Amino acid sequence: MRSAARSGDRPDVRELRREEFPAANEVWRGYRGIVGEPDRDRVFAVLIAGEIVSLARCRRHPDGLEVDGVFTPEQYRGRGYARMAMEALVVACHNDDLYMYAVEDLSRFYAEFRFISIPERDLPPSVRERYTWAAGNVEGANVRPMYRRAGL
Repeated sequence: MRSAARSGDRPDVRELRREEFPAANEVWRGYRGIVGEPDRDRVFAVLIAGEIVSLARCRRHPDGLEVDGVFTPEQYRGRGYARMAMEALVVACHNDDLYMYAVEDLSRFYAEFRFISIPERDLPPSVRERYTWAAGNVEGANVRPMYRRAGL
């Protein structure tokens, strides 16, 4: 990843095109093994001077849409970039219900986008499947199942 982004440059917030996924994957490298798959994912980015400074992913599962991969590299944190990426995702994906496993400490952040806490059993099975390793103890995994009803 380049480090050319300057704080004075204007953010470009948009959905990435298929050919831009490798750049997103480079930013996500080492972050929970996340990789964007153009046939399943919509990836939203904040770019400064052409460099990705924050990402958010919406993945289509057979039975629902999951939000994850919300990530800002450390050197760009604290500037509202993750909020910008999430706003773009929520606006673009507003026609569908959205589900997620939010890191516990970030649940209030996601509540700002109208995500609410739900019992894990209320997640679509294919989304729930990603956390089978937690054996039903999502609190112990430091995550909270959340849901956002379709609509703006």
